[in-house]
Amino acid sequence: MRGMSCLLTGIELFPGNIQGGSHTPAGWAKGISIDRELNNHFQAKKETRTQFGALHFGVGVTDRADPWTRMSYDGPNQPVAPIDDPYQIYRKLYGDRRERQSVRGILDDVRTDLAQIAPRLAPDDRRILERHAELVRRMETDLASDNAASLQAPPPELPAGVANQNDNLPTLARMQADMLVNAFVNDFARVATLQFTKSVGQARMNWLEIEKGHHSLSHEPDGNAAAVRDLTKINTWFAQEVASLAKKLADTPEPGGQGSLLDNTLILWTNELGKGNSYTLNDVPFVL
Repeated sequence: MRGMSCLLTGIELFPGNIQGGSHTPAGWAKGISIDRELNNHFQAKKETRTQFGALHFGVGVTDRADPWTRMSYDGPNQPVAPIDDPYQIYRKLYGDRRERQSVRGILDDVRTDLAQIAPRLAPDDRRILERHAELVRRMETDLASDNAASLQAPPPELPAGVANQNDNLPTLARMQADMLVNAFVNDFARVATLQFTKSVGQARMNWLEIEKGHHSLSHEPDGNAAAVRDLTKINTWFAQEVASLAKKLADTPEPGGQGSLLDNTLILWTNELGKGNSYTLNDVPFVL
């Protein structure tokens, strides 16, 4: 738990009642995480403020809320939950926009109806109708100004019906990465996290033809050659996911600027422990 919840906060956990891997239970982290600190910095300035500020994507993270599952914190005792349902993220990012498009269509119909009815009404009724027409015009103006800040890129096409299950993790990971990049292109956020599973995640990488759970493998001694081979395959897969995300950013032009999104993005890739089979918090890998 310390590895996970202290990873981006750099501060210890409060006392609490969640049992960790040792004899001492604990609670949430005592301070803010660096991703949320950066988000606060950007959101405090008009020129860098965005609709969502920061977005937190999950891949196979359980819905249980405890220090094993949370690496982002808004402050002491304020964990931020990653969303590991890509369809929920999609609705969060684009749902309002679809509703506004529906409203535009309704307003078109209403304006036509008002124009047809107006000549048939008495003066008092016509004035009431004109007030309705003015309201419609104001709503259309508001919607048009929203449309002026149109999307730089359309929403990604997500495959339908991908269940949030272990064997779908590779597909879910790419769906989440697609939306993360799209969110940056459309300036919904300047900061994002992409969290794979959780501490003691027990994911089974069946797509790599590995039968044993990741967590159990991570505790095997260094002399277990078969476990080392499997862990190498697993870590290679994670590296490929990071590479895929970097390539998506590299292949996406920076909106309104020069170069690619990758040219203007810092990726931090890390892990909650330095070494699984010793629980060490020394030499935790941080790749920038």
